[in-house]
Amino acid sequence: MTPARPLLSERQRLAWLRLIRTPNVGPATFRDLINRFGSAETAIEQLPDLMRNAGSAAAPRIPPLSAAEVEMEIAQRHGARFVGIGEPDYPAQLRRMDYPPPLIAVKGNGAIFSLPAVAIVGARNASLAGLKMARMLAAAVGKEGYAVISGLARGIDTAAHEGSIATGTVGVLAGGLDRPYPPENAGLCERIAENGAIITEMPFGWEPRAQDFPRRNRVVAGLGLGLVVVEAARRSGSLISARLANEMGRIVFSVPGSPLDPRAEGANKLLKDGAVLVTSAEDILDALAPLTLTESPPEIEIDEPPDFSDAPPPEQSDRAKILEALGPVPTGVDELIWHTGLHPAQVFMILLELDLAGRLERHSGGAVSLVLPDP
Repeated sequence: MTPARPLLSERQRLAWLRLIRTPNVGPATFRDLINRFGSAETAIEQLPDLMRNAGSAAAPRIPPLSAAEVEMEIAQRHGARFVGIGEPDYPAQLRRMDYPPPLIAVKGNGAIFSLPAVAIVGARNASLAGLKMARMLAAAVGKEGYAVISGLARGIDTAAHEGSIATGTVGVLAGGLDRPYPPENAGLCERIAENGAIITEMPFGWEPRAQDFPRRNRVVAGLGLGLVVVEAARRSGSLISARLANEMGRIVFSVPGSPLDPRAEGANKLLKDGAVLVTSAEDILDALAPLTLTESPPEIEIDEPPDFSDAPPPEQSDRAKILEALGPVPTGVDELIWHTGLHPAQVFMILLELDLAGRLERHSGGAVSLVLPDP
């Protein structure tokens, strides 16, 4: 029997909230900080030194405890809660993606995350045929016991949520739970939360920006066993979701459309690239069935901090070696370790310092690159 995962204490939850709300602390950096220092509280204490080591003259903008307490109170007023990655209510499928959000705000019924799930996404300016198809697919897979995941955008996303609202759907927001986008979907959010859930990794009060939607798309892709695209132009957020799903090892599905309709151009290209063709819900159910019958893989938790006690702390010369080796082209961490001859602990610490100073960009597959200064 798998042992029950522990709940965070109130003090730990507040510390996690302060750490993840600190600028330049994303999911990967959060994980590395916890692994290195053992707790969010200790990591917060170390942030000023880490940023100085990376050459940053600015002090880290760590939210005070009072700000975290206020956000926690706001969540409670909205009927929401914060769920940490190691806790029972955290979506199991999301935990299996690279660098999952360490803390998510959830409003609704956490039991929805125990269902196998499929994401359905597509064009905001969808055709009537596309909307009908999205509703039909969502209703059909919902009746077969799947939760339907989407991003609450206009068009296909909205239709997918509406088609599965009776059986259970999960809406992922790009902003705070109190800032649904588009605003006209505020009522839909409330209806979804009655039987399903609304989630986000963004703070309460956060108005979504253009750069927040790919982050939202990543969570949409991560929550499902597969992702279905219904109408998507050549350049669209739905294709970003499909690429992310493919990188995560999810099955990518696509509904074919007319070659004369630019809204189908991206969806048709996915089919050329190997996506599973969908003309009915059975195409989705047949492909996902083997995944729901196999035994669940082991749960992925935040790793225990590695024992690097024998490794000396990095020197300035070590930092210079890493900066010289890095550039704008993504590079694997193993390559950095081999090239520089430094201890893995030293390399990871230097990368962590650069990340906190806003000088490092992380890529899929664990690669990293240097953020070059503006000319």
